[in-house]
Amino acid sequence: MGDDLTFIALQSDIGIRLDKFLVGKMPSFSRNEIHGFDVSVNGKICKFSQRLREGDVVSVLVKKRESNIASDNVSSTFDLDILYEDDDIIVINKPRGVVMYPSAGNKTGTLVQNLLSYTKLSSLGGEIRPGVVHRLDKDTSGVMVFAKTDEAYKGLVKIFSNHNLVRKYICFVWGVPNWESADITGNIARSSRNRQKMSMVKTGGKPAQTKVTVLDTWSHAGVSLFRCSLLTGRTHQIRVHLSAHGFPILCDPVYGRGNSRLGSVKDIDLLNFIKSNNGQMLHAEFLEFKHPVTGKELCFKSHIPDDMESLRSILNSIG
Repeated sequence: MGDDLTFIALQSDIGIRLDKFLVGKMPSFSRNEIHGFDVSVNGKICKFSQRLREGDVVSVLVKKRESNIASDNVSSTFDLDILYEDDDIIVINKPRGVVMYPSAGNKTGTLVQNLLSYTKLSSLGGEIRPGVVHRLDKDTSGVMVFAKTDEAYKGLVKIFSNHNLVRKYICFVWGVPNWESADITGNIARSSRNRQKMSMVKTGGKPAQTKVTVLDTWSHAGVSLFRCSLLTGRTHQIRVHLSAHGFPILCDPVYGRGNSRLGSVKDIDLLNFIKSNNGQMLHAEFLEFKHPVTGKELCFKSHIPDDMESLRSILNSIG
């Protein structure tokens, strides 16, 4: 048994391989998982190496699999901060430092396992990622939505793949800009030097756009508070875009350039905070979308986490 998902290739998709197109449209699945699904273009079974044309109708039969992580392996190591729940979806405030789902080196204590100890999630997300339609990095906190039913899952996949939603993040960054807002555009691809990182590229990659607004600045500390609106949803998008433009996020171990900044930090409290925190000061504060089943407009705002509040207090004391 399975469920059908349908996507239509746009002008910007012309010439893209079918499997690469589907990876972008179905971010909760890996390329290997997608290769295991039944896929057709305009009603005909085809190879994943096929190049798309504008207007092609791509149909995917997502095979249902029962998750085996909703068993005795489920570990409820932290309390769920539930912002909203009904029969179809659940919206939570993800804490920093929590991995999304089991993987090598993270077998228990994940967010999905905690959710499964509380409620059922759609099996369409796959064996390891039931109900997952988007993700936050381990050390990014904030608002997330999960699908409890298959109907909700299919609806949420369309919402996220078509970017029919509003996502806003707040973050503390190094640097004080001479502008109040900016639109950052630049394709993002996996780094050729380090496959664990993403980078901005001049050719290839996937288009990415981030709208940035300055909320506050602390000139003496050389730090600013940004609000970032995602107009696309690429891996590490905000972290990559800001770092590439000279405003890396504080405490980001991958893109933060932390060691090069420590010498300029004069305040002992700020210095101790940076040295003792190894997770980017990035928080998904706002999520707005239409309910995937009822169509009702939903809007959620998550409170800033305690560590970011502490950082703000330190910065305010510096002036």
